[in-house]
Amino acid sequence: MSRIAARFEQLSDRGRTALIPFVTAGDPSPAVTVPLMHAMVAAGVDLIELGVPFSDPIADGPVIQRATERALAQGVSLDDVLDMVRRFREQDTETPVILMGYLNPIEVMGYETFAVAAKSAGLDGALIVDVPPEEGHALVEMLKAQGLDLVYLLAPTSTESRIARIGEVASGFVYYVSVKGVTGAGNLDTAAVAEKVGLIKSLIRLPVGVGFGINNPETAASVARVADAVIVGSAIVSRIEALAATPERIPEAVAEFLAGLRHAIDEVDAHVA
Repeated sequence: MSRIAARFEQLSDRGRTALIPFVTAGDPSPAVTVPLMHAMVAAGVDLIELGVPFSDPIADGPVIQRATERALAQGVSLDDVLDMVRRFREQDTETPVILMGYLNPIEVMGYETFAVAAKSAGLDGALIVDVPPEEGHALVEMLKAQGLDLVYLLAPTSTESRIARIGEVASGFVYYVSVKGVTGAGNLDTAAVAEKVGLIKSLIRLPVGVGFGINNPETAASVARVADAVIVGSAIVSRIEALAATPERIPEAVAEFLAGLRHAIDEVDAHVA
């Protein structure tokens, strides 16, 4: 069983909804990322998504695009991101970490080389946003050979057949993009999210995380009522951007924000239990 699957099983046994933050590795500087990861775990997160900086982040809105630009300006590469995971593992061997990014840097490194290096660094899986299941066979094989999960996105427009197809290849969990558009776009329609998550759960036997549009405790709580995981990205990255000139303040500020979300989610979980 992968570390991701084990974590979700533990959470299910405890009646706890996962809180999953996204941050861009190396934003605003490489020195911030590992301390930030530890601060987020201390604030109550259950799994970390670490974004790999890429020059053409087509799925991301302006907030995360700017984060990528800041990281790239610092020269952060895929090798650097894996090294950050390795350093995180020196103190934390339990919290699952997945990379979220685009295929090109992995192709440049080579699928097998990446999979072996990712496993060695202590990574648990990857979400490659521009790899549909029809085109990812080689990458899937390499990742699975190393015991790594491949997480896939689902959208409001995903059909039942598409959802079922994703369910055949995904592992760890699936990520439901709750609004149409790029990261940070749109307002969350919680009733529509509940309906779609119900459909996904009827077709896929994996935990369902919901992200995009979650930026406050109230929205996090509403998503926690229907999903297995609450995923938060742009709201965190915007706080990092605001403190880019004073990076020493970032871990505490992000942890404080996440602690508020964790409390709201726990209140829902306690009521449901």
